[in-house]
Amino acid sequence: MNEHYYGVIMAGGVGSRFWPLSRKKLPKQFIDIFQDDKTLFQSSYERIKELCKPENIFVVTNEAYRDIIKEQQPEIPDNNILGEPSPRNTAPCIAYACMKILNRDAKAIISVVPSDHLILDQNNFVTQFNKAYQFAADNDVLLTLGIKPTRPDTGYGYIQYNDELENDGFYKVKTFTEKPNLQLAEEFLKSGDFVWNSGMFVWRASSIMNSFEMYMPELHKDFKSVISSFDTTAEQEAINKVYETCTIISIDYAIMEKAKNVYTLPAYFQWSDIGTWNAMYLYSPQDENGNVIYGDMVFTRNANNCVVRVGNKKLVALNNVENLIIVESDNILLVADLNQEQDIRHVVNDIKIRYGEKFI
Repeated sequence: MNEHYYGVIMAGGVGSRFWPLSRKKLPKQFIDIFQDDKTLFQSSYERIKELCKPENIFVVTNEAYRDIIKEQQPEIPDNNILGEPSPRNTAPCIAYACMKILNRDAKAIISVVPSDHLILDQNNFVTQFNKAYQFAADNDVLLTLGIKPTRPDTGYGYIQYNDELENDGFYKVKTFTEKPNLQLAEEFLKSGDFVWNSGMFVWRASSIMNSFEMYMPELHKDFKSVISSFDTTAEQEAINKVYETCTIISIDYAIMEKAKNVYTLPAYFQWSDIGTWNAMYLYSPQDENGNVIYGDMVFTRNANNCVVRVGNKKLVALNNVENLIIVESDNILLVADLNQEQDIRHVVNDIKIRYGEKFI
């Protein structure tokens, strides 16, 4: 295993579209979503552990989740858990982690992955990432792992690429497109030169930090100013001050859409970001009527294509319904249209306005 290979797991999101199961006190990445005795975060860690040594794995998370990280993966060194005082999207958290790694190892090659993805073909995942690490080691590039689309999904961003580079499977990125409408997504699928934007990256630590210096100079300057505090008792206080004025921006907007050395490796392993109830539905066992049921006292009669997740001691009866999401979590019951699940985040916002934070 290459000593210069590092992994960064981003684990600070709240997952509002997965409400009410995912809430601020325990977001979806720390939940056993599929009831298989492993959280999404734990699965992500186990995948990255096949690529780099445990001491080279870092987790960026909300400071409030530090204890959850330690409980779910005790072998992660305390200094490798990077606590954000507040959410600032992906650019600041990546800048923080990569600056800290670069300070430790000037030859570092870093993969960055979200903590809430479902990867069903782990062997292929490891093969593709090892290939990506080698490409990044040999080239001054910002590499993103793209997923070959299997349907015109409007919930993902898309990446368009140019001709293949030296028949190696790597392509120069042409354009980024945020979540398109259905018609545009269908055109992307037909064209054959688009991949889903997975939010997974591989690059040299020096390459990404040079890009931050070029395209986000103030952010780069702020993190560089606190390097002396890294791995000391002063680090958290210093980071808290940086985050007070940090720009809220994604890595795509901050760097990837501006840089000239962006490449993609279309990956073929089965992947989902498990961002919505519909994603969970697609990757869960279904009964003969297409229902996904978590709960041992769920009775269905003429019910089709529903997602039900309730406590094991509660009887739930479904009669003559279809395409519903029915989820119970603590003192909350959600009933929603499975085909309109993207609206759940709007429901969450409205509930927050009306009732405050107690249900969020």
